[in-house]
Amino acid sequence: MARFYCFFITIFFFYTSNAQNEDKKFTVKFFADIPQIDGILDEAVWDEIEEVNQFQQYFPADTILANKDTGIKMYYDGVTLYVALKLNTSGNNYVTPSLRRDFRAGGNDNISLMFDTFNDATNAFLFGINPYGVIREALISNGGGDDGGFNTSWDVKWRGEAKTFENYFTAELAIPLTSLKFKEGETKFRFNAYRFDTQSNETSTWARIPQNQSIYSLAFMGVMTFEKPLGKYRTPIAIIPYVNGLSQKNFETDEGLSKANFGGDAKIAIGNGMNLDVTLNPDFSNVEVDNLFTNLTRFEVNLPERRQFFVDNGDLFASFGGGRDANPFFSRRIGIATDENGNSVENKIIGGVRLSGKLNENWRLGFLNMQTAEDLENEIASNNNMMLAIQKKVFSRSNFGLFFINRESFKDYDFLAPEDRYNRVLGVDYNLASEDNVWNGKFYVHKSFDPDSDGNDLSTGAFMSYKTRKLNVFTDWVYIGENFNSDLGFIRRKDIFKFVTGFEKIFWPSSGKINQHSFELFPVFTLNPSLDFQTTDYTVKLSWGAEFKNQSRLNASIENNYTFLLGSFDPSRKEGATPLPADVGYYYSGAETSFRSDRRKVFSFELQQAYGEFFNGTRYAAGFEMSLRLQPKANISLALNYDQVDLPQPYSSANFWLLSPSFDFTFSKSVFWSTLVQYSNQRDNLGFNSRLQWRFAPLSDLFIVYNDNYFVNSFQPRNRSLNLKFTYWLNI
Repeated sequence: MARFYCFFITIFFFYTSNAQNEDKKFTVKFFADIPQIDGILDEAVWDEIEEVNQFQQYFPADTILANKDTGIKMYYDGVTLYVALKLNTSGNNYVTPSLRRDFRAGGNDNISLMFDTFNDATNAFLFGINPYGVIREALISNGGGDDGGFNTSWDVKWRGEAKTFENYFTAELAIPLTSLKFKEGETKFRFNAYRFDTQSNETSTWARIPQNQSIYSLAFMGVMTFEKPLGKYRTPIAIIPYVNGLSQKNFETDEGLSKANFGGDAKIAIGNGMNLDVTLNPDFSNVEVDNLFTNLTRFEVNLPERRQFFVDNGDLFASFGGGRDANPFFSRRIGIATDENGNSVENKIIGGVRLSGKLNENWRLGFLNMQTAEDLENEIASNNNMMLAIQKKVFSRSNFGLFFINRESFKDYDFLAPEDRYNRVLGVDYNLASEDNVWNGKFYVHKSFDPDSDGNDLSTGAFMSYKTRKLNVFTDWVYIGENFNSDLGFIRRKDIFKFVTGFEKIFWPSSGKINQHSFELFPVFTLNPSLDFQTTDYTVKLSWGAEFKNQSRLNASIENNYTFLLGSFDPSRKEGATPLPADVGYYYSGAETSFRSDRRKVFSFELQQAYGEFFNGTRYAAGFEMSLRLQPKANISLALNYDQVDLPQPYSSANFWLLSPSFDFTFSKSVFWSTLVQYSNQRDNLGFNSRLQWRFAPLSDLFIVYNDNYFVNSFQPRNRSLNLKFTYWLNI
């Protein structure tokens, strides 16, 4: 295995090509003027600045200039970066899902600006705005190669307004330099911008990006040079206290609770590149609830982190290992524990600190330490949760990473077994990204340490992909020993050797309604090292997908599966049901189709359907999602999923329903009301989550959150709560 890693690393270490848009550059002038941020470009200073334009079309083609061009002007006064935008359109029939901040860009009109302030093509800050003056910000990590490197949960203070006219709209942005991180004396940022224009059915970028690459890829950017070097600045300390009033009733135990809670966060800048975040008695009652899902697998499913404290520079901690099979750090483990009955329950976080960011152009540092409280009633020990991560940039866009994780209980408990007192993981990763993003890879070796560790405690992997306009090829190899443990990680299963090799051929028709379509072969094999590398699972999937020029999508696939059950398994999860027996292999095949309509329309939808064998029976699945946009005030959506599992006697069959209507109303750019209803008979739960948010000052909010849950069969209440939470962002 070590020779395998070295072979690939040696070959691709020195692979480079000219991915930069070297002809795309402009100078950011220095002026002392402060414009009024109203979206109207009537200040004299804008007339003195040369406009940057000639956007390149990204969709439906990537070889011509945009039909509707965009103009950008920038200057700075040493404190704030000011941006003026003029976006030409074919009318003023703009699409926006709502007036809520931090919107997702696809399917509506908007523009996003990306600033790679350390010029490393790995991390960037994004600021966006739409024709209604709704703003968003995001952190881009891992080179912007996939959705995992795009996080809109990041919040920072800045201003933006827009104004619509006939056949164009304008916008003004004021971005404090303290909202960005850069080294003292910096003279340039790498920069790009991308825009969605629904009326022209066009997506465009300032610096050209090939259509087979992510539109926010940091491999393809131009350069903005400052007329004067950026100096050292003092970022104000942000103090964010909260007060939360809670009224709660558990109907299963007939217990009620009313209490007031308080705590807060602090954000402290360390130099020009590091952040120190401190939290005391954090409260996450205002965080959006997770979407329910029907799980017919034998394994746990991971869900995204939504808590603000863990977001900034989150890739420094969460990007180690393999995200699907062998992620050694999964921040959602902190604040969740297992009680004496094996149930997952909330575990109070006393407080914590997090230091993260850039030490210099080539080095990044992350340190996290969180203390959770003991819960003697549920036999949960107090734990200290720590992670240290160091990352070193090499070559143009690659890096080495080293981490150490320690979860430890410093107190002796009668209910805590000696082997559970601590868990430690040490690991090293190499992340490869060629300059033009054609080659990407990851190679890692992790080792865990436990009180009773007895070998077979390694987690290793190798991933390599080759991505061009007409051909994508990748291979992924994972080994996880049966004794490898990461209490703060997400490890779906252990004692496996898994390998995947995928091939995708892409076609770009010169005419017709299809923009591009592709065929993909995707075989996955999983072996068990403890059983002399016996094959326990495989899936061979052949799929075809097409993207149409009206932005709709059609996919179809067939697959053949084999599963050897190492333990008994009941897909129905019914109490008292007879499970499928262990030590038996099952061959089964199936087919699936899906269609997604044009998201620019007032009404859009997505359909999914699957049918085939399932272990020793059959499975039929259907899904429907719709969205009705009553812009700009309301967005109504509905998701419906149905799974029918038929197994022969004496095994249990089941019909699973998952129904999720949601209602999102934005009365203004500062008052939002969202309600999510989720019905799942698999989980025997009908849940209501309604959240009213008033942003009365920048990044300062008043939340009223109502939660109500019922048993499905009896329609009896389970638990109910009402939260009133006040947060205020204070700069000192």
